[in-house]
Parts: sequence; C-alpha cells; structure tokens
Amino acid sequence: MAESPYFPDGMPVPLPDQLTADFWEGCAARELRIQRCASCGTHRHVPAPICRACQSFEYTWDVSNGTGRIFSYIVVHHSVHPATDAIVPYNVSVIELDDCGGVLVTSNVVDCSNDDLYVGMPVRVVWEQVDDSLSLYRFTRAGG
Repeated sequence: MAESPYFPDGMPVPLPDQLTADFWEGCAARELRIQRCASCGTHRHVPAPICRACQSFEYTWDVSNGTGRIFSYIVVHHSVHPATDAIVPYNVSVIELDDCGGVLVTSNVVDCSNDDLYVGMPVRVVWEQVDDSLSLYRFTRAGG
C-alpha cells in the first residue's frame, strides 16, 4: 500500500457511473479490474460501452496482477488545481500492464523520485485508501 496519499485533501475524486461502477468496486476490493470484450477478447481501459475492435456491446472484467512497465510519463510542474499547489512537481504515468493484453492505464508512480522514473521501468500496483469506500490504484517501482 502507498505510505501516504499522493495528492492532498481537496483533490476531486472519481464519481462512479453505470459504466465504471464495477471498476471502482474492484478498486475498493483492491482488484485492478480491466474491461474485456466478450466477443473478441480485446481489453480496454478506460471502461467503454463498445469494443473498438469489433463494436460489440458485450463485456466482462478481468483482474490484472498489477505488474507492468512505464510506457510514458510526464512530470507536472504547474499546478492545475488548488489541491496540487503544494505538491508540484508530480508525475502522471502511463503503465503498460504485463497482462490484460498490455492495456495502458494512467496513474502515478509513488515512493519513487520523479528523477528516477524512466520508460520501461518495471512497476507494480499499490493501493491508496482515500476514504472508507474509495481506494485508488497507484504504482511503485517493482521490487522496491
């Protein structure tokens, strides 16, 4: 689990809707659920109502093992919300999961200096408990 919250109090939190409720329920259970087309097997994130590969509306959920590599990242130096004023610079990282078809998920790499990040760095999921009903997935250096 992440040692402390990545963002301070006051940061907006996600609001589940009909399409994303299963994803956020998975996060509450500390499962990184990835949507998968029930027709052709294509994984997709963020959850979507239709498969981009075959246009099917049918889907299931797979639970990722949460390991992957940094596909891309940026370090944000200018605050984009009052809650981030005190924590810039921070990273926004795109992670290519080892499983689930190599789908890309966006999050942050925690417990690691921004200067130590690099494309291809192995990472694993960790969980940040925001409140009683919300856990957010973050990533940390694998093995660290």
